[in-house]
Amino acid sequence: MSRPPFEVADIVRMAGPQFRQRYWRALTWPQIKVLNAIVRCRTSALGGHRDRCDHCGYQHLRFHSCRNRHCPKCQTNAREKWLRQRQQELLPVVYFHIVFSVPHMLVPLIWQNRKLLFTLLFDASAAALLKVASDPKRRLGAEIGFFGILHTWGQTLQRHPHIHYVVPGGGLSPDHTRWISTPTNFFLPVKVLSPVFRDKFLEGLEDAVQHQQLAFHGECLPLADPKAFATFLDNLSAQDWVVYAKPPFGGPEHVLQYLARYTHRVAISNHRLLTVNESEVRFRWRDYKNHNKKHTMTLTGEEFLRRFLQHVLPKGFPRIRYFGWLANRKRGQLLPLCRVLLNQPPETAPMLPEPQIVPECPKCHGPMRVIETFTADEIAIAATSEALILDTS
Repeated sequence: MSRPPFEVADIVRMAGPQFRQRYWRALTWPQIKVLNAIVRCRTSALGGHRDRCDHCGYQHLRFHSCRNRHCPKCQTNAREKWLRQRQQELLPVVYFHIVFSVPHMLVPLIWQNRKLLFTLLFDASAAALLKVASDPKRRLGAEIGFFGILHTWGQTLQRHPHIHYVVPGGGLSPDHTRWISTPTNFFLPVKVLSPVFRDKFLEGLEDAVQHQQLAFHGECLPLADPKAFATFLDNLSAQDWVVYAKPPFGGPEHVLQYLARYTHRVAISNHRLLTVNESEVRFRWRDYKNHNKKHTMTLTGEEFLRRFLQHVLPKGFPRIRYFGWLANRKRGQLLPLCRVLLNQPPETAPMLPEPQIVPECPKCHGPMRVIETFTADEIAIAATSEALILDTS
């Protein structure tokens, strides 16, 4: 993919000073770190190294990446590493994609209690999948294994918390003696999953209130009153909670390519940016509720950064989690058992090609080797004296 003409880093440079001045009371330290990381990523501020081609001798300087998980430029390597780790877990079955989201009226409370309620969103949705799948009356009656990926944004960068689950089509029988397969075009009834998910989330929410774990500020302050909160829960219980299953995406040969669309995403990619200048930011977005119709949106730089920073996760919060027989404490024992029951030896698991460790020379395509590393100060001094070839392509 070609290098995009505009980057989120450009927006931070142009609108960052005014944004910080306007929102300095509301900015958290993790959000400030994200802004600093994005604007410094792949610049001399982080140092770099010089490569030289073994064949033609061409040299150029590469600046280091920030490796922040919210940086649009730093997710490729992390995604490839994660995908390689997942490839050995794939089974020769059809895979399903199920998405859980919450009513909009919950969003303000979730953002005031993000770590607690993002965790509850994982726990309640995963528990719903495990419960319904284990019920023989719901066509399966099996112990399943799966993982989920938390996304907190919609296409216009507004708050929209939801979890994408990737689930193999089947599971272990209760006595672990056989594999129970699902039909190739149906996993579990979403009309059953939805109320179970809702009830488990509301139970967790009520428990959090009873243990005084929830914070109430601003527009959520009235919910601190027990009667108001009880009415709030009743209103949530009366709503339909959205759970939907996307079309199954075939066997393991398709899964990794499909997952690359969802793992290690940030709120917006640089390739969606159309215009960035001192007065506005224009970007592409899709209306998923209207047949994926394409639109453009124009925001001020300050408003773009405000929306973007809403999706900075709490420090150390894992946005990819594993459940059932893929959970860390069970995977080592039950995943090999699944292979045995499916007659799939471990060595037949699909393999991604090895990542290219040595970059190619842009001139002759020969191997480029690191011959020297530099700190930020050394780069500044060398650039001033023209001692380096500052080709950072």
